[in-house]
Amino acid sequence: MGALARLRSLVQPLAVYGVIRHMLAPQSLCVVSHVPHYRSGGRIFAYGPYAREIDVWADLFRQVVIAAPGRNQRPPGDCLPFTRPNISLACLKEIDGGSLLAKARALPALPGLGWRLAMAMRGADAVHVRCPGNVGFLGALLAPLCTRYMVAKYAGQWCGYPGESWTVRLQRRILASRWFRGPVTVYGNWSDQPSHVVPFFTSIMDQGQMQQALLAAAQKRLCRPARILYVGRLSAAKNVDVLLRALAILRRRDANWNASVVGDGPEAERLRELCAALGLTDLVAFTGAMPHASVMEQYRRSHILVLPSTTEGWPKALTEAMAHGVVWIASDVGLMPWMLGEGRGAVAPVGDAEAVAGHIEALLADPERYSRTSRAAAEWASRFTLEGLREAIRDLLQRSWGVALPAPGAEGLVPEKGL
Repeated sequence: MGALARLRSLVQPLAVYGVIRHMLAPQSLCVVSHVPHYRSGGRIFAYGPYAREIDVWADLFRQVVIAAPGRNQRPPGDCLPFTRPNISLACLKEIDGGSLLAKARALPALPGLGWRLAMAMRGADAVHVRCPGNVGFLGALLAPLCTRYMVAKYAGQWCGYPGESWTVRLQRRILASRWFRGPVTVYGNWSDQPSHVVPFFTSIMDQGQMQQALLAAAQKRLCRPARILYVGRLSAAKNVDVLLRALAILRRRDANWNASVVGDGPEAERLRELCAALGLTDLVAFTGAMPHASVMEQYRRSHILVLPSTTEGWPKALTEAMAHGVVWIASDVGLMPWMLGEGRGAVAPVGDAEAVAGHIEALLADPERYSRTSRAAAEWASRFTLEGLREAIRDLLQRSWGVALPAPGAEGLVPEKGL
């Protein structure tokens, strides 16, 4: 046999293997999520940051089916429509599993929910499970029975926290075990984790939005009255009451500021009552949920953002605000010390209103320090864009699954016009 023939005999099997591998690459994806989805005006809406992230996943597959709770009603103000035409919704029964009583009441519905979820996953080539959440719990258990291509995102605080529910701890154990045979993306690099638990990031700003944010950051200067901001859900775990108590302390020392609380949730009415009781109604405005574009305007106009949560994963508002040059003060939990380290912000003990007030007061008293912190925050946040997230996901799946996924746009999947 000649040299050319021998080379052909070696290369041909590799070429055939490459073709087969590409043919076996997953073409469809089932996203398993507990996030409520809204069908209105012929479109599907969901919480804005989540919707933008799922758009990124849809760039990598021909078809994306979201198995999640669905409501036929107008979406809240903080929701956005999915912009990729290859996204559809497989509605699941909505289960309130917050309290022990709610979990007990949900038990009769679990077999039907599990069957519906399994059928949605079996109908796709690959499964993306999003935890923590009731639907994600079932998805983590069922995915290994339905596909060889699986991936999970744990969007909470992977290291755990005091008062955490047993169901959340169990979800982490399942995802970290040998049962779940795909990569699990988490926020932060934690010691003693299995190799399939992978540190990751998130973003909801594209390159154009990031450039606009950085322009705003370059012009950011501390002026009076200073603008203090909170963006997020008004739930007990977010501890917005700590921010209000800190502002009451600050007012006794410096009243040349105003504040906005952006968001909605079960604690909204109680927080408004607390604000009035603390005598802050002339300085603090509750805006309710706002469209993403309006939140961006809040970042452009604000100087300091406070997040006094009990627990956090990777708060998307953090990188958005930092890209705009907003200086953060957050609780000393999860990734916050790392994200705000090296002069990018400040952390305070959970529930410590006096410490939060002290950090705000120190920034207001030192415009030069404020400017240095603002610039450092913007420089760090500039690395996290939707385009970068899409490529990171694509690289992770190709390495973990051993397949070749199409480059974005290769299949003609582009955002709808006008969005």
